[in-house]
Amino acid sequence: MRITEVSAYPVWAGSRNFLFVVVGTDEGVWGVGEAGLTGRELAVCGALDHLRPLLLGADPNRTEHLWQVLSRGGFFPAQRVLSAAIAAVDIALWDLKGKRLGVPVCDLLGGPVRDRVACYGHLPDAAVEAADLVQAAARLREEGWRYIRWALPTGDGAFEPGPAVRAAVAQAAALREAFGDDLELLLDAHTRLDPPDATWLCRALEPLRPFFVEDPLRAEHPASYQTLRARTAVPLAAGEQLCSKWEFRELIERELVDYLRLDLCIAGGFTEAAKIAAAAETHQLRLAPHNPLGPVATAATLQFSLACPGVVVQEQPTRPGTILTDVIPVQPRWEDGHLLPPGGPGLGVEFDRDAAARHPPRWTEPPHLRRRDGSFTNW
Repeated sequence: MRITEVSAYPVWAGSRNFLFVVVGTDEGVWGVGEAGLTGRELAVCGALDHLRPLLLGADPNRTEHLWQVLSRGGFFPAQRVLSAAIAAVDIALWDLKGKRLGVPVCDLLGGPVRDRVACYGHLPDAAVEAADLVQAAARLREEGWRYIRWALPTGDGAFEPGPAVRAAVAQAAALREAFGDDLELLLDAHTRLDPPDATWLCRALEPLRPFFVEDPLRAEHPASYQTLRARTAVPLAAGEQLCSKWEFRELIERELVDYLRLDLCIAGGFTEAAKIAAAAETHQLRLAPHNPLGPVATAATLQFSLACPGVVVQEQPTRPGTILTDVIPVQPRWEDGHLLPPGGPGLGVEFDRDAAARHPPRWTEPPHLRRRDGSFTNW
């Protein structure tokens, strides 16, 4: 069996693009993957153009070897744009292997360690008022979600740490008062804070017992978490922007956070994710995989979460089966706040190429935020 095709399918999903990748073979078996790096899909497509000659004619069963070639073959370390492209290819190769053998990917990763995977849903980022947030949370709770995530408020395109921190603490208090311990609360600061404001936020949230505070600091300098960790008892989560075991190394070895936000579609796919998870296990760190993408990413993350002992909860912004149902007519099953094991081999999804072509991409720019003085800040 040899690889004969590596095709990219950027698809518009109503509010954003998803980038799917198909790897085909001379025996007619093919797999599908998905790339991360939302808003920079053209760059990832360019990376795939560079990687394609390394894949054509190769044996698709050699997933580890191909990962090494793709990651190290260009001399410069593969970071983000390249690692997202490699992730999509790697996921497709594991899907292909599972289909060829007639087993789900989680069986290839050692078999399931759990019967289902707990998920957390998203509250609307636009719901700034605490009362609105409580109403949105009540709807999710009624659907069966037990974990909910909301983001640090941003207002009308402007972000000031003081008002945002005060609003987030008020929101958390309202949610805790409304639901008691019936909901786990996850606040995403989205890398928008500096250490002093992050400390203020986390200390103020301590009595409200959040499940974790995610990405309070920028990702470029993980050592900053050492200072924050010493100042608060709130569980910390980070890692969604990191692209390799090398970048996760400091967070893991220095035990700077409690939960790693590993993203399979940025950090090199199954092949690299398994190594990161193994390193995390040696330090008793848990995983809450980052999954803000499309149905293929959800299926891949589900397979990983089923097989990884360290996973506690998986991000799931919307219920499966609610977007791109023509492009991915078979999607993961969701029930009472959990994703269920798939019924088919590989990732357990189906991908319709003709339907994908009917959703051409729209090249849009991600949101940008500014401070009131006009300076740029992270979205």
